[in-house]
Amino acid sequence: MTGWQEQPPTAQLILADGTTLKGAGIGAVGSAAGEVCFNTAMTGYQEILTDPSYAGQIVTFTFPHVGNVGTNDQDMETMNPAAASGVRGCVLKADITGASNYRATRQLDEWLKARSIIGICGVDTRALTAHIREHGMPNGVIAHAPDATFDDAELKAKLDAFPGLVGMDLAKEVTTTQTRKWDETTWQWDKGFGKQSEPKFHIVAMDFGAKRNILRCLAAMGAKVTMVPATASAEEILALEPDGLFLSNGPGDPEATGVYAVPVIRALARSGLPIFGICLGHQLLALALGATTSKMHQGHHGANHPVKDLTTGKVEITSMNHGFAVDGNSLPEGVSETHISLFDQSNAGLKVDNAPVFSVQYHPEASPGPHDAHYLFTRFINLVRQQKGLEQLPEHAAPGQPVNA
Repeated sequence: MTGWQEQPPTAQLILADGTTLKGAGIGAVGSAAGEVCFNTAMTGYQEILTDPSYAGQIVTFTFPHVGNVGTNDQDMETMNPAAASGVRGCVLKADITGASNYRATRQLDEWLKARSIIGICGVDTRALTAHIREHGMPNGVIAHAPDATFDDAELKAKLDAFPGLVGMDLAKEVTTTQTRKWDETTWQWDKGFGKQSEPKFHIVAMDFGAKRNILRCLAAMGAKVTMVPATASAEEILALEPDGLFLSNGPGDPEATGVYAVPVIRALARSGLPIFGICLGHQLLALALGATTSKMHQGHHGANHPVKDLTTGKVEITSMNHGFAVDGNSLPEGVSETHISLFDQSNAGLKVDNAPVFSVQYHPEASPGPHDAHYLFTRFINLVRQQKGLEQLPEHAAPGQPVNA
């Protein structure tokens, strides 16, 4: 692909304040509006672009070279590979790098087209990131026209019509539509994905936009996983006779999703079930316990976020993806803060005192990202094992190693 500066710009990114960035179009043709954020991960672009938590957003990659490992059919995080991931577009600095990995089956540009994701390259992503840091995450519209002809009025109308993520319930757009089973375990070198054929526990996962690798981690810990829609009732969940409840990640405003999810989670938190929440699941649990959430200025999106576990004093490098946060000062009596972000001291975890209920804001399953926080899956399963009178597992259990003890 030649540098876009040598050709008329075939793509534009227009921000709500009128800032217009031009470059070369990649991926799908057309236009889409969304909230513009940036992600600082150096790899894992396929996992990021298929993460349902990015629904409604246009992702700017701060790492300049994207596409170097191509794409494949395994590194997908959305539950439905045939459907659009929910991400509205992607913004790159350099032209797409040619694929040079033995696992690659398709170039990134071709993959973006197949998934109807619009992209632009040739953008000064450092300047755009600085703009977001100073002014917050703006609404924007991304457009790709191979003939370099744009209908400015149409693009402005699309941008003006996008309401922003505050007050937007996006979980209903990405959740499973029916109860389904999950038994795939984590990927291992030279073996691929495994299968949990001898589960010891039954975990029900409320799907607000679950990533596949979260479910794989649960299965690898010895669980039979049953996914239920975000709108499932407490009675429907308890009828499945779970040993534990998982609250998944997902997109959108937790207060909007909480209209129907919070009463269910509140009832289940009182049932005595061990509960573990991640990301949106963390925020929804906090709301159910009486805390509040708020929109962040620039959000946390990347695979290098330092977090301190206040229960152990240890610091871990984590993967994060959220634009809303739990207000740590709003945690009610009987609920303790367990983790904080070392970037801005924002809340990154909580637990209910004297109850088997906890959650974190970040992504211990990684994909992409480091495995420092994988111990949290062991912590959750140990709560289940404790209720069943089984021996506790060491929290440093290696990620990706199936547990059937």
